[in-house]
Amino acid sequence: MALVDFDKIMKSRPLTPFIKWVGGKRQLLPNLVSFLPKSYKKYYEPFLGGGAFLFRLAPKKAVINDSNEELVNAYIQVRDNLEELVQSLKKHQDKDSKEYYLKVRSYDRDGSILKMSNVERAGRFIYLNKAGYNGLWRVNSKGQHNVPYGSHKNLRLVSDSLLADSNYLRERDILITNLDYQKAVERADTGDFVYFDPPYIPVNLTSSFTSYTKSGFGMVQQEQLRDLVLSLTKRGVQVMLSNSDTKLTHELYAGKEFHIHRVKATRSINSKSTGRGRIGELVITNY
Repeated sequence: MALVDFDKIMKSRPLTPFIKWVGGKRQLLPNLVSFLPKSYKKYYEPFLGGGAFLFRLAPKKAVINDSNEELVNAYIQVRDNLEELVQSLKKHQDKDSKEYYLKVRSYDRDGSILKMSNVERAGRFIYLNKAGYNGLWRVNSKGQHNVPYGSHKNLRLVSDSLLADSNYLRERDILITNLDYQKAVERADTGDFVYFDPPYIPVNLTSSFTSYTKSGFGMVQQEQLRDLVLSLTKRGVQVMLSNSDTKLTHELYAGKEFHIHRVKATRSINSKSTGRGRIGELVITNY
């Protein structure tokens, strides 16, 4: 398959994510770009998600990471096995319907997913992401995908973004990992740049957040992240971090090492109407 000319694409428009992702940073990109350090060596993004900031910056050297195994596999297959992946996506696109979607979704319930190749799993992941409700990727306590079928007229799984992103990941020095976020930045050194986009501190705190939870990202984990940022700061690593605009966030990053910037982001997915629209967020830097 002939790939698009990456350098030509970059001259005409920035790269964009090949998947949809709730909590993605497309809306905040102008703000994030405005707070970039003057220069940096290697780029690290331990909570990758949809990769909007990665593709906007398109660094020549990067370490990208996420704890979601299916997501990480999708990035690897987009980079390494594009032709096979495109064929898989075309099959899903041709068969798309609510009935077909529910059948594909059930593969992690009936054991079929264990018999699938990495390319087939990536095709399933991207299909469920694009055909499901609003780009949600949500699993239950058993790790089973449970997002309902979304409303869409034309499902386009093979896009210019997919082809351009594949070319970028292949042509640049990009390490893709599936590690704990702390391990993902262990090699970050002086002059490198780390962007953290962790699960946000909830605007309305609950007891489950303030207590330690192994599977979640509660108060203990937020404090551990803050301490990691302090450790990276001492090593001369430049750090940017996004989080919600709450009193607790301000308290966590009240040290002289941090600069807190208020920004606004548009959020359309929330169970409460008060959680939709223009929401206050923070961009925190150590430089």
